[in-house]
Amino acid sequence: MTISIQPFFDRATSTFTYVVDDGTGDCAIVDPVLGFEMATGRTDPAPADAIAAFVAARGLCVRRLLETHAHADHLSAGPYLRRRFGGRLAIGAGIADVQRVFGNIFHLEDVSRDGSEFDQLFANGDTFSIGRLRATAMAVPGHTPADMAYRIDDPDGGPPAVFVGDTLFMPDVGTARCDFPGGDPRLLYRSIRSLLDLPGDTMLYVCHDYPPNGREPACRASVAEQRSGNIHVRDGIEEGAFVAMRRARDKTLAIPALMLPSVQVNIRAGRLPPPDANGTAYLRIPLNRF
Repeated sequence: MTISIQPFFDRATSTFTYVVDDGTGDCAIVDPVLGFEMATGRTDPAPADAIAAFVAARGLCVRRLLETHAHADHLSAGPYLRRRFGGRLAIGAGIADVQRVFGNIFHLEDVSRDGSEFDQLFANGDTFSIGRLRATAMAVPGHTPADMAYRIDDPDGGPPAVFVGDTLFMPDVGTARCDFPGGDPRLLYRSIRSLLDLPGDTMLYVCHDYPPNGREPACRASVAEQRSGNIHVRDGIEEGAFVAMRRARDKTLAIPALMLPSVQVNIRAGRLPPPDANGTAYLRIPLNRF
């Protein structure tokens, strides 16, 4: 198989980042993490530095930095890694909807509301290359309006790899929440079924894992494994039952610990807010809003 996929797991946020290379030195980085400590307001480059060390040690050329959506649980390290390696920073075109909603919630006058902070906006079905690898953007809204999965085809005929973002989790964990602004459990169900219509040997790479029963974090499951075993959307679970389950479950979930800093940074394409006149950058905390 030509595709080489190296996962990195950030335990602080339960997030997987992936380095995908084509076997000749060209690569993409999917969902890179920048550490952040809420108590002190300090960023931590350690998760991104681990990725950078891997890329540098193998002499890889970063062609693209791919965000599956504007994450609510970690800050993106896209700009941090782009400064070192180059590459185009991309996300789904639905990011404009997310910017409009959260740009207004946080009253961010420097956020465009049209996605222009990113180098490239993908529409459903757009194709692109990572060296020898052909990739396709697959719109999978539901968790947010901007969620995009990335299908990478193996030129040597192996099964595709799809980076599904916050749609599916591992089969024993289920599916993503839909209670953020713009979320929709019906859309999520239909997005997931579009993924599960892919060939059974297609490997689906998750963005997060929250391992139950003490198992180690895992990053992938096949379409066949998801269809037979996903606790929320295995074959036989209809849309109405999924929507009822998802709405009831979402009411029990707390807001992600890093949602307030993460969203206002990530709708800026991972850039920190511009500094004030005193040279210090500030994040905003909307009172009594969430």
